[in-house]
Amino acid sequence: MNSELLRRLGPFRDEAAEQGIPDEDVERWIATARPAATLVTRGEGPVVGRFGGPLMLPADAPTPWSPLLATLDCAALSEAVTGLQLLPDGTLLLLGFPDPAYPYSAGEVVYVPAGAPVEERIPHHPSVPGNDGTGGNDLDGTLGRIYEQFPDEELRLAADVSLPFHGMVTMEEPPYAVPLPGHPRSGELAELWRKAAEQVVADGPLQIGGYASHECVEGDPVRAAASDALGWLRDRAARSGGSAEEEELPAPEEWVLLAQWDGGLDGREGSTLHWVIPRGDLAEGRVDRAYVSFFWNP
Repeated sequence: MNSELLRRLGPFRDEAAEQGIPDEDVERWIATARPAATLVTRGEGPVVGRFGGPLMLPADAPTPWSPLLATLDCAALSEAVTGLQLLPDGTLLLLGFPDPAYPYSAGEVVYVPAGAPVEERIPHHPSVPGNDGTGGNDLDGTLGRIYEQFPDEELRLAADVSLPFHGMVTMEEPPYAVPLPGHPRSGELAELWRKAAEQVVADGPLQIGGYASHECVEGDPVRAAASDALGWLRDRAARSGGSAEEEELPAPEEWVLLAQWDGGLDGREGSTLHWVIPRGDLAEGRVDRAYVSFFWNP
């Protein structure tokens, strides 16, 4: 972890000291810090992608269901900044929609190699003007009004540091939640970080890498999304006539946060999309197992 980024955790250390949390507990927590990139729509940082714009795909790529949210330049997002080993070039397309009707993944990820010939596509989602109607049409309804609010502007890089926003490991049986292993005061420390992060982390709508959060965090959102993803992958394999057992599926702890979008949209206030993916898939440019979770507390 970059020492300069760690120095920015001063407000967190100060708050912990005021609360009387022992230094050794605080430093163990800080040792879990990860780099993360906050993508902002203003400032002096380099342009690393954009919200919105036309959906440009290779001719042999299938037309996706979900709308395009953002296009990211892999070469501009180094592992030192994001903690993720992306391919050295090409673009990643983040697609998704904050819709509670999704039975499984609320979006997808597409990788477009550098220099690949592309053509414009229109997603099938009923909120998108010009869609082919396979999913119906809701341009004047709730979905259409939400899609109209999708941003359309350049994304600039702000290098940040990330600590866990979750303080518990959740379980399906009693006691249902316990502190993170090795961190007996993890609940207090996570709560302090949620407050201190406002002074440390850039104010931007899209996060790449780091730890995930949403409006009501207790357990790790990535771990929860990964568990759902495994069920989705097994179901997808069964529907295609195969079996998920034919390939070794990564355990939930092997998944990472690729991106998080806190949209701030009217009609979806407090909602969050998380794009999660097995860590090893990123380095290989494999994105077909990426999963998008949708959290909303209306």
